[in-house]
Amino acid sequence: MAEETIVWHFVLLIVCAVAIYLSCEWFVNAVEWLGQRLNVGKMAVGTILAAFGTALPESVVTLVAVTTGGTEDAKDIGVGAAMGGPLALATVAYGVTGFMLLYRRRLLTRELVTAGGGSGAEDLGGTAALGTPADTARLARDQRWFLGVFVFKVALGLVAFAVKPWLGLVFFAVYALYFWKEMSGGNDGPGDDEDELEPLKIQPRAESPATWAVLAQTAGTLVVIFIASQLFVHQLDAIGPMLGLSGTVTALLLSPIATELPEIMNAIIWVRQGKVKLALANISGAMMIQATVPSGLGLLFTDWDFDGALTWSGAVTMVAIVYLLVTMAAHRLTPARLAFAGVFYLVFAIGLVPILS
Repeated sequence: MAEETIVWHFVLLIVCAVAIYLSCEWFVNAVEWLGQRLNVGKMAVGTILAAFGTALPESVVTLVAVTTGGTEDAKDIGVGAAMGGPLALATVAYGVTGFMLLYRRRLLTRELVTAGGGSGAEDLGGTAALGTPADTARLARDQRWFLGVFVFKVALGLVAFAVKPWLGLVFFAVYALYFWKEMSGGNDGPGDDEDELEPLKIQPRAESPATWAVLAQTAGTLVVIFIASQLFVHQLDAIGPMLGLSGTVTALLLSPIATELPEIMNAIIWVRQGKVKLALANISGAMMIQATVPSGLGLLFTDWDFDGALTWSGAVTMVAIVYLLVTMAAHRLTPARLAFAGVFYLVFAIGLVPILS
């Protein structure tokens, strides 16, 4: 009976993952058209529209946990989500994106060699594959924004003083400023292969789809993503104890990856389509939301007091971002180095063992 139960949970896990991926296919298609309708820059499509859409359900879950949680343990789930989300994005999401870029480079190289154009194959997947120097500089700027906010929020978790809860409003203000800067940034420069929009999936024959169709596809896919993501997390919560994993390990190691799965899927889809800027912008934009909105909620409604595991997650996240910033500053952000960011999540998992034992 137990074996049948765990198999059922694994089946649901796979079904949810497939549903999230397919929904993200429709979501990124709709959100690109939404960006055109709102006349925002292509980068803002990733940093604001896509990131806000996929992070909104997680922020709602955090809000519910910290405001209606009947026990301190329930509220701690919200605090853990506020720390685990940025960690998963800074390590796993960037790492998966790097691996996808490497895989795409291999496919393109094979096509070049087959076509007799092997002389240019060695250039694929280098700095050009991650965008222009201007694109890298913009990504670095986003990461500096994130790092500054994140260091501040970790520091607040290590101290206690009377007015600390009210500082949650500062985090909302920071995101409002970031939102305004991104949305008012205008176009991002001369077009490239990322300019072309695929037909809207619910109006495939329309050269310019109706606005209601764009909004309907965007909202509908977000609902499916939200439901499938919550079911995915619930399956992990059920499978963890069956595999002998404690609730704490499941919450800190597996749940963050599950909650950030839509952002990871978006990045995979955009890299597959050759839209690398949008893939990276989606992750950096989601990181800014995760660093501000859930943190503000946590400060307002909980003690925001970090234990060893939360402090360790904050430290690993900061190290991962510093690694990326140093790589960008040296103009060496290749797919392989981006993929290496995923190793920091393994470092976090190994370091978590003595903390929880």
